[in-house]
Amino acid sequence: MIFAEHAIENELPVEEDLINDGVSADKFEGYSEPHSERIADLSDRLAIRFNFAVRDRLMLKRAAYFHDFGELAMNRAYISSASELTEAERLDLFRHPVIGEQQASKRDLPRAVQLLVRWHHEWWNGFGYPDKLIGKQIPLAARILRIADTYCALTSVRPFREAFSPKEADIYIAESAGIEFDPAVALALLDIPERIPAAVPETAETAAEEEPGEE
Repeated sequence: MIFAEHAIENELPVEEDLINDGVSADKFEGYSEPHSERIADLSDRLAIRFNFAVRDRLMLKRAAYFHDFGELAMNRAYISSASELTEAERLDLFRHPVIGEQQASKRDLPRAVQLLVRWHHEWWNGFGYPDKLIGKQIPLAARILRIADTYCALTSVRPFREAFSPKEADIYIAESAGIEFDPAVALALLDIPERIPAAVPETAETAAEEEPGEE
């Protein structure tokens, strides 16, 4: 598949309060770096490759900053815990996209943003949540947000694990294409150069993986 590269403005204005919401949610989840900002950037780069109109790009960026605000609203201690989640905690956490949608509605964010927040954990194979959407029932923007969120989370240090190396993250994305992710979106993400979040420290192993010819 060939993706068109456009000379569209890279920066789209996002409200300061949404950026602050993203920062607050990141801190609550235990990220030490601007996770939501990275998701917004990677999502937008993918949206450009899929020829999104500027307005649709903006809706996606706004959703990226707000996507996990439902977790902040839930205010559960287990979310930032280093311990493995219990089954009850996992089921409780599954509520956060719907709560995020409700919070977005209370903030009078556009319906498109609300739905992207609701659907950012839907899986290509229908095993996501909350609505068990499958394949192209999931809007393309939500499929993009899902993979950007996952990739940026994998390559970040979490309270319960170390960051994946770039190679490990790529392998996860590739192996999950057609299961968790839209295969076309996975292919597009893996084709983006310099997609590794800046917070991932450059090590000798990482440098070796990124040498020409290793892609």
